[in-house]
Amino acid sequence: MASSAAPLRHTYFKDKTVASLDDFIAGGATGGSAPLSPSEAYEIRTVEVTTATGKKKTVTRLPEWLKTPIPAGNANFAAIKKDLRDLKLSTVCEEARCPNIGECWGGDRFCSVKTSRAPPPLDPHEPEHTAEALARWGLGYVVLTSVDRDDLVDGGARHFAETIMKIKAKKPGMLVEALTGDFWGNLDMVKIVAESGLDVYAHNVETVEALTPFVRDRRATFQQSLGVLAAAKEAKPGLITKTSMMLGLGEQDHEIEDALKQLRKANVDIVTFGQYMRPTKRHLKVEKYVTPDEFEKWRLRALDLGFLYCASGPLVRSSYKAGEAFIENVLRKRAGGSGSGMVKDLGSTVALGDAPKIL
Repeated sequence: MASSAAPLRHTYFKDKTVASLDDFIAGGATGGSAPLSPSEAYEIRTVEVTTATGKKKTVTRLPEWLKTPIPAGNANFAAIKKDLRDLKLSTVCEEARCPNIGECWGGDRFCSVKTSRAPPPLDPHEPEHTAEALARWGLGYVVLTSVDRDDLVDGGARHFAETIMKIKAKKPGMLVEALTGDFWGNLDMVKIVAESGLDVYAHNVETVEALTPFVRDRRATFQQSLGVLAAAKEAKPGLITKTSMMLGLGEQDHEIEDALKQLRKANVDIVTFGQYMRPTKRHLKVEKYVTPDEFEKWRLRALDLGFLYCASGPLVRSSYKAGEAFIENVLRKRAGGSGSGMVKDLGSTVALGDAPKIL
């Protein structure tokens, strides 16, 4: 007789941005040193370092709130990496050097991101391998994404849909979020993904409308992205739609406000804000390191405008714990299942940096 499936594991958020009362009393909140003044904490400083070749180099020091531990000695991290290699799957977590990878892969649940390192051709076994990997890990919530596949007639929409259907066939109770490109504005492809059985449709507008031509591919427009999100909701009205924006690229407050209002008009349910980090010198420079207080301001404003949920913080990334516990409760309650009772409070109790992936 076959044994029953293991119960899905739940994620419990831990506030790692704000020190606990015990840490504060013990002096752990500041590492035993006096706290920095706001002007010192928010200052972008440079320091001269010596490279491995002995040359002097001036580097920019990140604000303290943007520093994360290096993943080392974590058994769960190692196991996940091994499974990904064995099944020939790759993740944008590694390719984009996501700052949250240590905590994300080392936690009870994480974001599994489906992508291909060499675009042509598609691996016909990838949907099955992805479903197999997720079944092994016993996840309750998973995020799928991919590189843009402009080389394919359908932009990879059917590959997305097949992967989602394979996952649902193996684990019907697993909640699936798909983070897609804009499919060049082809809404028929959006519909294919939206109707594949997924629970959350995510597509990132990335930045405010005025900066879109400079930040994104010229073929992508803010209005085209709004159309994708609106089409997903229209194809499946009960579907949760979600988008993410990077801050620190030079956007103005009134431009962020306008973007939020347009997103709500398109019936987008969830928005996340994260700090833009410059991956290489070939990429756009950081215009500003946004403070945690400013991120909190935009979180509250998004909720005031009627968004179902908003994760906002320096290390927030669109696919990393971006409200997954909150979304999971909402989806299960809509389906008539039992929630954990956290739905009412999570919108206000998830701290900055808690719910954090913008790639």
